[in-house]
Amino acid sequence: MSESIIFANARLLDGREPEGEHDRFVRVEGGVIREVSDRPIRDAGARVVDLKGRTLMPGLIDCHVHVIAAMVDLGRNALLPDALVAYHAARIMRGMLDRGFTTVRDVGGATHALVEALEQGLITGPRLVICGKALSQTGGHADFRGRYDHRDAGYQTLRLGAMGRVCDGVEACRAAARDEIRQGAQFIKVMANGGVASPTDPIAFLGFSTDELTAIVEEARNAQTYVAAHLYTDEAIARAVTAGVRSVEHANLIEAKTAALMKERGAIACPTLVTYEALKSEGASLGFPQTSVDKIDDVRLRGLESLEILRAAGVTMAFGTDLLGEMHRHQSEEFVIRGRVLPAIEVIRAATVNAAELIGLSGRIGTIAPGAEADLIVVDGDPLADLSLLTGQGRHLPLILARGRLHKNELNA
Repeated sequence: MSESIIFANARLLDGREPEGEHDRFVRVEGGVIREVSDRPIRDAGARVVDLKGRTLMPGLIDCHVHVIAAMVDLGRNALLPDALVAYHAARIMRGMLDRGFTTVRDVGGATHALVEALEQGLITGPRLVICGKALSQTGGHADFRGRYDHRDAGYQTLRLGAMGRVCDGVEACRAAARDEIRQGAQFIKVMANGGVASPTDPIAFLGFSTDELTAIVEEARNAQTYVAAHLYTDEAIARAVTAGVRSVEHANLIEAKTAALMKERGAIACPTLVTYEALKSEGASLGFPQTSVDKIDDVRLRGLESLEILRAAGVTMAFGTDLLGEMHRHQSEEFVIRGRVLPAIEVIRAATVNAAELIGLSGRIGTIAPGAEADLIVVDGDPLADLSLLTGQGRHLPLILARGRLHKNELNA
């Protein structure tokens, strides 16, 4: 059982108040935040950590990761032995927790076995929310066979290193969605547009028929959950949101009218700008296929503008990164990129309260309030004044608490 800890003299910043709250006291016990007060909290059995005005934030939430992506070439990644992929995933997730991310949403690849490994303490990492394998049509964004590979697409469905599975036709899509939920998926992911990393689908391609998308959404709702969709083009986004998709991943090429539709339907956007910057500078040297390199700028150049369009429409935005292979180390740089066009408090909300809303865990994570999970990070300095304090592989985070357990403590308390 985790110990009782009192954080004293903290500046709280969870996105709910524009400037945060100063001189607060927070008590955690049993993995839960028990008390938040503007006066000292007394508990003779608790460890007291005097933050001396440092910033106390909820553990960060990344809503778009692929923890099984050990390589940037996802076709080759799918062929790796499961054991090797699992070891890579453990290393990747440990790095995420070291950077202050205490919850991540995997949007293609991770299985329930990884969730169990984390819960049983076999590996160290953030809370893992999964969709299982992403659903793709033949030739879609999770079909990495290329033009000359004629194997049956089913070979990748059972491989840990594969991002997705192929299904065609309404009944096959229903069966695939049901099967992922059976295996532990907490939401469903569909590849509803062409993609950068996949070999045979230009960005403008539309994934799945409208009937297929509608059927997948129905199956998710029947299971009391939602659908997240890989989407770039304005046409694809409008089509998917009309079909009932709740979580719009990427959204680089969105236009104002479709952003208004998202707002009207209550859809949430999860932009992932850092991955395109990383792929542009490092992708080719790390083995990203040339066919994919050629597509990067099709979406990269509209990234910041898409944030402005979404903000103008009042669309809720969550934090996502979508990094692959050795580029996972750039995860926290998403904060700085977004900060070029968005107020810092909005960038922080994306990785706290907004992210919790998207995942369906509002009140449990992404906030500092009684009853919330004791996922907390301490920041040396003021992230509202300098978002780069959240970068540097956790260099400015002297303390990280995950589910009430100290993962890192450099405060000597």
